Amino acid sequence: MKDQTANETQPAAAGPGEISQAIPLLPDDAIIIVPVRNFVLFPDVVLPLTVGRPLSVNAAQAAVRESRPIGVLTQRDPTVDDPSASDLHRVGTVANVLRYVTAPDDTHNMIVQGGGRFRVSEFLDGWPYLVARIERIAEPDPKSTEIEARLINLRRQALETVELLPQAPPGLAEGIRNIASASTLADTVAAYLDIETSQKQEILETVALEQRLDKVSELLAQRLEVLRLSAQIGRDVQEKLGSRQREVLLREQMAAIRRQLGEDDGMSAEIAELTEKIAKAGMPDEVDAQARKELRRLELMPEGAAEHGIIRTYLDWLTELPWRLPEEIPIDVAQARSILDADHYGLDKIKRRIVEYLAVRKLAPESKAPILCFAGPPGVGKT
Repeated sequence: MKDQTANETQPAAAGPGEISQAIPLLPDDAIIIVPVRNFVLFPDVVLPLTVGRPLSVNAAQAAVRESRPIGVLTQRDPTVDDPSASDLHRVGTVANVLRYVTAPDDTHNMIVQGGGRFRVSEFLDGWPYLVARIERIAEPDPKSTEIEARLINLRRQALETVELLPQAPPGLAEGIRNIASASTLADTVAAYLDIETSQKQEILETVALEQRLDKVSELLAQRLEVLRLSAQIGRDVQEKLGSRQREVLLREQMAAIRRQLGEDDGMSAEIAELTEKIAKAGMPDEVDAQARKELRRLELMPEGAAEHGIIRTYLDWLTELPWRLPEEIPIDVAQARSILDADHYGLDKIKRRIVEYLAVRKLAPESKAPILCFAGPPGVGKT
């Protein structure tokens, strides 16, 4: 019996309505390629993968049927529905299909485990899916103090990130502690890191271990800073909510005590009236904050205290000041003339000047208006 060569063929499994046809055997240095978009698989990482395009489904089914590993390559442009060789990156990950399930909605789900990096030498024709000759990339594992220091720093960053993540997978922290290889730790952190697909692909293509550790550490530091800030904001909000809840509880207790002493009705009505006046006064922010601070002091102060009347007068004075500009009333020259004639007898020259002034203001409201000066003895109607 002769040895099998790449020129020999094997029957292809036919689907419903398909005609079985011969498919060439794969060369020893070739692998079935599954193109993916917005997904990067790293070595030693187990992740779910869903495929739906006919090209990817054919490749995955052929690999499962022949018990072969697959090559996972990420598309350069995720919007391309039917990718060709030029649409794919040249560096990917060899993966073993641990489980393959077809769901009732006709989606094809796989659990894949990354094996190692590879680089595409050339794509081959003659198969109903993508096939490529590849060169496996050896994983460097140098031992040095620089690598050890970067490993310790990256593990510390990763553990702190896991603690701050609200929905971190269970057991992830323990898994990170148990990773002894710097290369595996860098790839595992990059796989779970919330970064762009292009950044993950860049890390996958970085073979030099020291450079890869630096890139992952830098990206993780940026993400860690965001998580720290988010956690601090959450703590601040929780403290404010707790302070408000305590304040509400104390106020309820104080109100209950006042009701028992018969001091509640008048004081509550006064505080409610002042609160409404402050809200309607339209004060600037800093004045409004000061007024509400004094109102809280007044609320907590006994009515017989010496400062009670002073604070009440101060709040009344603040709320009665004209903080808002008066609403502008449209100028009606004819109405103004009739009002002048009704209120003042004679004075035609003065009334005519006033009407002219109003007419100019109506035509040019943004212009600088002159100042009218009325001179004359008392009692002639200047006011």
